[in-house]
Amino acid sequence: MNAPPYAQAYGAAPDPAEPRQIRVMSPLLASQIAAGEVVERPASVVKELIENSLDAGSTRISVELEQGGIELIRVIDDGSGVPEHELHLALTAHATSKIGDVGDLDAIATMGFRGEALAAIASVSRTSFRSRPRTQVAAAEISAEGQTLSPPRPAGGPPGTSVTVRTLFFNTPARRKFLRTPQTEQGRCADVVRSIAMAQPNVAFTLNCDGRTLLDLPPNQTPRERALDILGRELEPELIEISADALDTLGTGGGTVGAAGASPIALWGLVGTPAIARATAAGQFVYINGRPVRDKVLQHALKEGYRGLIEPGRQPTCVLLVEMDPGAVDVNVHPAKSEVRFRDSSVVHGLVLRSVRRGLATADLTPRVAGAGSTEGASWNNRASGSAFDASPAPLGSPASPALFRPAPARTIDAAAFASAFREVRPAGNASLNFPALRDALAPARQTLPSGDASSVNVPSPSASPAPLTDTPATAASLPTVPSTGAAAVPPAVGTNQTDAPEIEESLSPALQVFNSYLITQDEHGVLIIDQHALHERVMYERLLARIVGRDQRGEPGAAGVLERQAFLAPVPVAVTQRQREAAERLRPTLERLGIELDDLGPGGMGVRAFTSLLLERGVEPGEFVADMLERAAEEGWGTEGKAPNAMPQPSPIDALVGERAVVEAVLHEVLDMMACKAAVKAGERLSDMELAELLALRQRIERSSNCPHGRPTSIRLSIRELEKRFGRV
Repeated sequence: MNAPPYAQAYGAAPDPAEPRQIRVMSPLLASQIAAGEVVERPASVVKELIENSLDAGSTRISVELEQGGIELIRVIDDGSGVPEHELHLALTAHATSKIGDVGDLDAIATMGFRGEALAAIASVSRTSFRSRPRTQVAAAEISAEGQTLSPPRPAGGPPGTSVTVRTLFFNTPARRKFLRTPQTEQGRCADVVRSIAMAQPNVAFTLNCDGRTLLDLPPNQTPRERALDILGRELEPELIEISADALDTLGTGGGTVGAAGASPIALWGLVGTPAIARATAAGQFVYINGRPVRDKVLQHALKEGYRGLIEPGRQPTCVLLVEMDPGAVDVNVHPAKSEVRFRDSSVVHGLVLRSVRRGLATADLTPRVAGAGSTEGASWNNRASGSAFDASPAPLGSPASPALFRPAPARTIDAAAFASAFREVRPAGNASLNFPALRDALAPARQTLPSGDASSVNVPSPSASPAPLTDTPATAASLPTVPSTGAAAVPPAVGTNQTDAPEIEESLSPALQVFNSYLITQDEHGVLIIDQHALHERVMYERLLARIVGRDQRGEPGAAGVLERQAFLAPVPVAVTQRQREAAERLRPTLERLGIELDDLGPGGMGVRAFTSLLLERGVEPGEFVADMLERAAEEGWGTEGKAPNAMPQPSPIDALVGERAVVEAVLHEVLDMMACKAAVKAGERLSDMELAELLALRQRIERSSNCPHGRPTSIRLSIRELEKRFGRV
């Protein structure tokens, strides 16, 4: 039998015909293999040691590295310490003081709990463990090299614990050679320290690398102060403070704190403006009970909160601290403890989504033109903290979505009060929030706002036959048509003579159109330069979405249904590939809601039998639009488990929240984006004075007017101060 190629290069492979003897692994080999699940690189060691320090109630934690942690990692804390007679257990596998029986797994409130970390680290390094409880007059130390443990010996040191890890992977060279450069490993260790420190504002952290201090965070900070120290003070104008009060939430049905089965949950955070969105998720810090996590449910909620405000592929900057009952979340999912599983994902998803959208809705996100070295930010944050707002459009069909109209009054809390109470009722080292104490601390700050959140949005099934809201047909341009039953027409667009156009407010400043593409006007903050196409695209998108989900002109609830359509006497032919035909069949129910009906014309072709009236009125060619749409749908996998740029990947845990409606939601947004872009006024199109005034009035009335549906800014601002600086007045 010829040896396979790898055997020729690396040696003969085992003969499968020969039975192999089953042997028990040596303790050292088993420990080294198990260590691979916990200790991946120096950053993994730093994470586990810091978590142990936090569990010990430390108020000061110092981390020292040499050669990126490859040669030396030392973590010193002032925690409770370990008695001398228990030192050997600290380095023994599956030995821990944090859980006692299987019942403790139902409500893990500590950062570490498996009893594996120190033993795994010791098996692949030269480790010394020195500790002194406050009740002991002197410290004791124990050392380990592989599986060899030294007996405890007296040592000097203050109360607390010091763990020193030298020559990581000295006895597993195969692992050591896969480590990156010291600079890279140092950067990863620093990221771990910052990530953990972000959620522990009561604890002081220092990080020293090769004799240089990279991080020095004082104790007893507020969550906001700690976040700014880590993210950078220069980002403060770009960060919007949010908080959510779901302490009176019982699962998905509502209830009170303390009631049987209640699952209280609270959130505080900072969300960045679209101006500081990044290409990666490095600026996202998300925590559950102080534990940094990467959870798909939370990521989806965050993504939906920013939908239409950032460009596809960009990631928002944010800090989200979610505190909840430890019994309502399972952290025992992954060895790295970075994944969690929620008992009720919809509550957490809805809380994050509502909070992010509310925070962004209360901020002016218009970017500002700033000179070199200017410290002016790109937004006017929290222009009316605690003021009324209109809830932004939510993911369609989400049971935890905010209402798409002004809902009934809801209780909320002041962000500053939350931040203060957060620090007071959560002692250092305790990952579980004291909910009764938090509730009592926040009682004076709780207030009623006219902008609460509804629990659900009733979205009709995409396959359901739409009920006509009006039978007034549109006039189709240049195509033979017959009247067809359709839903109500979309509310006014620029350039149309509709009777329900918004009243032009007298207080609006006049606008000047330049290059037939941009509008120049002013507000109380400075000079505004508006992209007419981008702004009108947002207007059209919001109006189309409002009609689909059931909102009238004033944002009040109305009948959800389909867009008005115009039937053709003869279908408009469209050449399609097989993949495009399959995409058309998948999207057919959704397209019919949007006023587009397709017929099969045989191999290689389909026909547009009916088309959205609004698009016809705006001069959009049906065949060209459908061809472009089907091409994108086929390439990006709309309506499948494929991932479109603005769609949710399938399958994922979010399926439990919205099920198949998540796919429908993604397709609706994609097609509405295209419709809005095609229907909007174009760059180079001359607008009348009335149309200019109408567009400015709509800018003040719609949600998220700062950005088009694709995330591009619709306007920029030249502040008064910057203007005066340019002319030498200041």
